[in-house]
Amino acid sequence: MLPTKIVVIGAGSASFGLNTLGALMRSPRLRGSELALVDQNADTLANVHRLAERLNREWDSHMSLSSFTQPEEALPGAKFVVSAIEVPPREKLWRSDFEIPLKYGVRQPYAENGGPGGFAHAARNIGPVLAIAHAMEKACPDAWFINFTNPMVRIVDAIARYSAIRPIGLCHQIYAGYGMIGVLLADYLGIELPPAPYSTFADPRYSTTMHIISRRAARLLDIKAAGTNHFTWMLDIRDMRTGEDLYPLVRERWDKADPSFEPLTHRVYDAFGWMPIPGDSHLCEYLPWTNDPATRPWEKYNLSLYDWERAEKSRGEGHRRMARMGSGQESVEALKAADSEGAVEMIEAIAGGTNHYHLAVDLPNDGYITNLPAGSIVETPGLISGFGARGFAMGALPEPVAQLVRAELARVRFSVDAAALGDRQAALQCLLLDPDISDLDTARAILDDYLTSYRQYLPQFWQ
Repeated sequence: MLPTKIVVIGAGSASFGLNTLGALMRSPRLRGSELALVDQNADTLANVHRLAERLNREWDSHMSLSSFTQPEEALPGAKFVVSAIEVPPREKLWRSDFEIPLKYGVRQPYAENGGPGGFAHAARNIGPVLAIAHAMEKACPDAWFINFTNPMVRIVDAIARYSAIRPIGLCHQIYAGYGMIGVLLADYLGIELPPAPYSTFADPRYSTTMHIISRRAARLLDIKAAGTNHFTWMLDIRDMRTGEDLYPLVRERWDKADPSFEPLTHRVYDAFGWMPIPGDSHLCEYLPWTNDPATRPWEKYNLSLYDWERAEKSRGEGHRRMARMGSGQESVEALKAADSEGAVEMIEAIAGGTNHYHLAVDLPNDGYITNLPAGSIVETPGLISGFGARGFAMGALPEPVAQLVRAELARVRFSVDAAALGDRQAALQCLLLDPDISDLDTARAILDDYLTSYRQYLPQFWQ
């Protein structure tokens, strides 16, 4: 056993909270640990605490449980802080991030992590995240901050450059790459594919199917990818049974693939010679060829917007499910398979001094990718151990790919500086560097509208 203190912020989340709680309390190595649950919503916090008490009894986890509405109260003595906070109301704000630039003729392809929407999303979340990091500096300065909040790169960069806390970002998006390769090489790998259609788009029509394919493929393939979160590139694809380099076969299969399957990924792969990982919905946020009103690339590449209404309804049902589980009205059997997306494995490895290989970790670039800026947040495979979290040295990205990634990392830096310091000029520069914007006056109009519309969320720009 490796008893330690873990703080989970955003524990009332219908998805993140449930999965993280189930995975932590199911871990035999963390049995007897102290678990502090934090959520600003007192009702959902009460539900998740009741559920935690039930799991503690039924699974014999022997954990010491506590719950708080304010992070500062939970942090003293923590060794790990796991966070997936979002400034609410999540879906309404995301829709607004998309619609505000639209008033000025700028149509973003997705508006979550890149584009003007990525700036607004990051600016809202960076303030609360840095408040947690600064509280950690006083209460638990040696703790690890394990981040799941998007935009991942901007959040981790803010913690790394504007606090003394050690951050690591964890994201499951690499499995989109495994899913795409699984579809392309299904017969070679001996994978039975569920019925089509196949897509990496975040929609229940596709996500369950792609989850099955990606997990089957991950048992047979080793993919080494590098870049920055949601913008990584496959540098090596191997058959784990034979060690064979499968990149030549992937290139061959793309030429025969259904043209409606991830068409943007296909075109970018053709142009640059290297396959991007994240799937079309995320890839489109960082490229300069996905917003032209004349060519309408969102139609050409079938780039769908996130279904905000469906997600909001799903969150409500998730909270009701959590309440039913906590009150004993629903089985908790499904939580035995809960996946923390790497948080539990990281905590176990660091607390216990063991070694855990992780497919993708987001860390400040300490020589991991030689032709990306030092200190910028990059995503590579990583080793988690008692020594901490370290990325693998991946060498240099192919130069045309590196130039695309460097451009996004420059936008990240200006965005984070703007949000951390309340710097309007840095915010304007961030938007002017964005591939979605081609006019000086438009950039200023969008920025002014964002800052006015979100004034309650962005006090740093009004001081």
